[in-house]
Amino acid sequence: MITRLLHTRYRVENLERTVHFYSSVLGLTEVSRHKSPRGSELVFFKAPQSEELIELCSFPASGPVVVGPDLTHLAFEVPDLESFAKHVSALGYPLSDGPTKTSSGSIIAFIDAPEGYEIELIQRPPSA
Repeated sequence: MITRLLHTRYRVENLERTVHFYSSVLGLTEVSRHKSPRGSELVFFKAPQSEELIELCSFPASGPVVVGPDLTHLAFEVPDLESFAKHVSALGYPLSDGPTKTSSGSIIAFIDAPEGYEIELIQRPPSA
């Protein structure tokens, strides 16, 4: 039986540019960096209040990274979507969609990360 989710991997071509995005733009913490036995460069990140990790993987031997539209995204909770949107826009990552209020009262928006992966931002309603 599966007991818990450990990490999600995203393969990227420009590892350092993507590491910069996850650390400096999103504010995630880099928790480890190493080379796998097969030669992949791996960098793991963690959000402050989460246990699950995000693994960024650079492995040029696998060929080019092709990110299909609407295939996958990561979703992060933010306390103030408007402030966060100003922050990321000033760093060159404007909202690509939203903000949109959902039927549950949450406000959601999206930004595009390097390599074409989509990031969803969710501000929960005060009562949540």
